[in-house]
Amino acid sequence: MRSIEYMIYDVFTEKALTGNQLGVILDASGLSGVQMQAIAREFNIAETIFFLPPDKPEHAAKVRIFMPLGELPFAGHPTIGGAIAFAGKKRLATGAKMVLEEGVGPITCIVSADEFGGKSSFIAARLPEQLPFDFNVIEVCEALNLDTKSVGFGSHEIMLTSGGVPYVTVPVKTLDDLANAKVDADKWLKLDVHKQGKFAAPYLYCREGQGVFRVRMFAPWDGIPEDPATGSAAVAFAKTLQKFEFITNEIHKVIINQGVEMGRPSQIGLSLTLEGGNLSIVEISGSAVKVAEGRLFL
Repeated sequence: MRSIEYMIYDVFTEKALTGNQLGVILDASGLSGVQMQAIAREFNIAETIFFLPPDKPEHAAKVRIFMPLGELPFAGHPTIGGAIAFAGKKRLATGAKMVLEEGVGPITCIVSADEFGGKSSFIAARLPEQLPFDFNVIEVCEALNLDTKSVGFGSHEIMLTSGGVPYVTVPVKTLDDLANAKVDADKWLKLDVHKQGKFAAPYLYCREGQGVFRVRMFAPWDGIPEDPATGSAAVAFAKTLQKFEFITNEIHKVIINQGVEMGRPSQIGLSLTLEGGNLSIVEISGSAVKVAEGRLFL
């Protein structure tokens, strides 16, 4: 019988029992992909990150990220929470730089942490891009329990974008419209949002204040009825903001509040750097706290 240490972190929050739950296994050496998937299904939380020896010795680790029903090439809250867990366990210095090898490529994290939590940021390995999406607004609204009049504000329109994981970003006018939204999985999966064998999840957003957005993300087909915080969607959302909000060549900082409607409030920091009218850097930041630890017996 093998004994494996695990930890549970709440990510994109400084308060336990809020934010997005993350399973962390810092020594996954010898585990197969099938075993990792089974462990993620056993935890049955949004995502679990597994640390493996790096392909390049100068990097901190190679990681794999699993949802209960599938693997992801990249995800934001496992990157933030995993970096904090790794730095805390290894007692890395404040402001340490570390590189995690993910499916989308190497991701550099800046992290300050102790054994109970900390803060981290990372620069997206891949800049988000807009993808072609032939959609019908009525069908999108029917799949999300939205009135067509509630979709769109300012110049914002529905679009499909990806920074490694695709999302359909859907602007809604009011916080009440956002709160009333819910996904009909059957209707959503019939929409033409199929990209590289994976359906893009809906990412609904509403302006909450100057430089502040409230968002929701649903993915029940991946075992996530609603996600409390979605870092990979925040990366994709940077392209939406660049197209509809920001045109000046400077650094724009945004706060994303998520998980409010489901009782697990989260806060994601998003920074966009524009040069020549185009995105040049997308950075995600956030906090995490450890809420549990123990051992698996396999």
